[in-house]
Amino acid sequence: MSTADKLTASRMLLSPVFFVLFVWGAKLGLEARILVALLWLLFGLMEVSDLFDGMVARKQGMVSSFGKLFDPFADVFARLSYFLCFVSASIMPIWIFLIIMYREFSQLFLRQLAAEKGVAMAARKGGKAKAVFYMLSGLASLAYWSMNSLGLFKSFYKSAKMIVLFIYLVALVLSLASFLDYIIQFRKISMTTKTE
Repeated sequence: MSTADKLTASRMLLSPVFFVLFVWGAKLGLEARILVALLWLLFGLMEVSDLFDGMVARKQGMVSSFGKLFDPFADVFARLSYFLCFVSASIMPIWIFLIIMYREFSQLFLRQLAAEKGVAMAARKGGKAKAVFYMLSGLASLAYWSMNSLGLFKSFYKSAKMIVLFIYLVALVLSLASFLDYIIQFRKISMTTKTE
């Protein structure tokens, strides 16, 4: 595996650790401040690896079809893991999670179909905007959860919850819009391969 691929794979290793600590960290006896710090560290490492794996691949001239498929797969693996944590904490509405999960699996299926035709569907601008809001919604949710866990800014809880919900709604809209773009792109690919 290239350096970029190792960075991508790190998200798949860190995701279940994040999940276990979020769900069972307190039961394992971790102090609230330590648990919050560990979760922020893991969240940061996952998102930073997503930022740098593509940059490293381009810098080293090692952009590959495998990397184009592996990167979005690792993204889905990581983000659905921490979204599920926030669903369990009643921060992310479960219906939004369900729609996003269906969207992500459907897009992975489209990517596989395109790969069967010899085409690696790379990330598009709409998908990148969606990814930014996935990250922001995760960031806002973790901040809200941290405030609750540490008993900070109690007067701000209601407003913070509304802000988090708004970010999730924007992420959902961008997610569906980018999926529609992928469907259109996939149809173009299908038409092209048919005529060749």
